[in-house]
Formats: sequence, structure tokens, C-alpha cells
Amino acid sequence: MFSVSEFISGNSYEECQATADWLLSNTQVRPIVGIVCGSGLGGLAKMLKDPQVFKYSDIPNFPRSTVHGHAGQLVFGTLKGKPCVCMQGRFHLYEGYPIQKITLPVRVFKLMGVETMIMTNAAGGLNQDYKVGDVMVIKDHINMPGFAGVSPLAGPNDDRFGVRFPCMSDAYDRELRELAHDVATELGYNDFLREGVYCVLGGPSFETIAECRMLHMLGADAVGMSTVHEVIVARHAGMRCFALSLISNRAVMDYDSQEKANHEEVLETGRQTAEKLENLVSTMVARLEHGNDNAF
Repeated sequence: MFSVSEFISGNSYEECQATADWLLSNTQVRPIVGIVCGSGLGGLAKMLKDPQVFKYSDIPNFPRSTVHGHAGQLVFGTLKGKPCVCMQGRFHLYEGYPIQKITLPVRVFKLMGVETMIMTNAAGGLNQDYKVGDVMVIKDHINMPGFAGVSPLAGPNDDRFGVRFPCMSDAYDRELRELAHDVATELGYNDFLREGVYCVLGGPSFETIAECRMLHMLGADAVGMSTVHEVIVARHAGMRCFALSLISNRAVMDYDSQEKANHEEVLETGRQTAEKLENLVSTMVARLEHGNDNAF
């Protein structure tokens, strides 16, 4: 069970700084890349050399992941020579935490020195040209909870993190997206790499047929329950963002269909495609330069 304080606590500058200081005092790694692993995609963390692991339950102020397929730990180490910190498991609105709390790790990463955020998720494919196992580079998002005022930036703005009204038209870094396509060409992954728009919903129920049809009409290519809130906080703090969606299932769009979305299918697709996604991300990380002015 969660304590009351876990629900009412947000992610103030002081909380985030205390957490960052605790982590930095317990590891020699000074990460410049932060990686967030989605459902079934935690294998990225296993690629880190000389890993140092911290369970979320041991980290001051951290929430705890409650979702099957999310290990619930931070892993520090190096990936292709770059110091990284990797979240094996993220937090979601449907777990009951305030939206400010579920994005606390992103602000902690910023205070630890992270410059670039790489996020992965498993998503349902709305675009009828997408197949299960495709990987979509996210070029833009539709923030449905945000339409209802559910934003990680709601409340008083702390200028130490960022400006009151951050721009989101450039949320997903163009140079990093171009790098992903270049790397995919080199690795022979062009046949399953897509680029499209991701829509976030609150969950935890999967979408109805009518909802899928509506979202597709609005321009969404894939739908899920994460990532966007993390991107908003990262961009607010001046970090560069790159995100990938593994198309783990096709969204049901036809009333005559007998298909049903389920979490087990999400995890299984992640296991089948994980190696290729890990190769793509690790090769991209190898090309990153230290400093916000250069992507590769």
C-alpha cells in the first residue's frame, strides 16, 4: 500500500535536489543521457557496462512502479562509452500518483546533469499501415489529459526548472530523429521503422473502438499511456528529447473484429523486438556528443 505522503507530495525543486544529491553521493557515474524503458523493454538497462542498481523503494522521494513488466529500479553505467542512467520501469497516471510525482525522475535527471532524454514505450497502432513489431519514431504528440488541464507543469512555476509557458512545437528533437533514420538505414531496419504522432490517454483501460476511430481521425498514429508527461517536463527543463514507440498491438477499429488488446501481448511483442530496438538506441547513443549544441 502507498502512504498518504506519496500521493500529496509533488516534485518541488528541493525534493528533486535532495534526491539528485543522494544518488550522486552513492555513484561515481555522472550521466549525460537518461533512458526511460517502457513495458517489456527494460533490456536496454542490461546493456550498460559496470552497472550500479538502485531500487526505487530505496531512493528518497521516489515513487514505486506497480506495473508488471517494469522492474522498478534505476541503473547507472556507461553505454557505448557514454555515462547513462536508465529507468527500468516508469510511473503512470493510472497508478494513482499525482502527475507531478510521476515526472519527478525527469527533474532529478536534469539536476544530475542529464542533457538528452531517450524514452521508449509500447503502444497500440492506430495507423492501418503499421504492423505489430514496427517501431515508430515519435515526431509529435497529442496530450489528451492536457486538454482537461492535467499537466505536470500545473501549479506555481519554478523558474529554476524552466519558463512558465514552454514551447512544445519542437518537443521531439529533429536532429535526433534524423540520426535515428540514418542509424536504421545502416542497421537494415528501414522496413519496420516508422515516424508518426503519439497520443497519450490516462488508462488503465484500453481504448474503445469509437475512441480509436476518433484518435485516428485527429491524426494519431499510435496510442499509449505514458511518455508525453515526461517529455513536457524534460523540455521545460531544457533537455533534448527523443522517443520511440514499439507497436505492440493493432488498435481494434472494427466492430466485427474478435481481437482484444491485452498487456500480455504488449510484453511478448517487447521481448520479440527488444534486440533490434536496443541496437538502434545504443548506436544512437554512441553518436551523441557531450553538450547540447551537437547531436552527432
